[in-house]
Amino acid sequence: MQIQVVKSKIHRVKVTGADLNYIGSITIDETLMEAANLIEGEKVFIVNVNNGERFETYVIKGIRNSGEITLNGPAARKVQKDDIIIIMSYAVMDFEKAKTFKPWMVFPNEKDNSLT
Repeated sequence: MQIQVVKSKIHRVKVTGADLNYIGSITIDETLMEAANLIEGEKVFIVNVNNGERFETYVIKGIRNSGEITLNGPAARKVQKDDIIIIMSYAVMDFEKAKTFKPWMVFPNEKDNSLT
């Protein structure tokens, strides 16, 4: 049996921008992407702590150590600058492997999205 489990999570990160006129996606600081084991183009689920919105999009690599978290395209309507969001990705794996799998969990500083 195969099941979906959380693979990566960036918990409580601050939105730094929302660009409605971009094609679509979420731009994430490359440092945060690496810490959470996310790759460019990966599907992610976004939860907005401020307004309860839940939606999915894909990752675009942002500038390393910039703290950037920008929602692009239609997703920009689901957030406002300075909202706090949670970014998650999931993986499909064998049920028995899932029992011992440890996801990548990242808890950035909410003030500047840094890992320090």
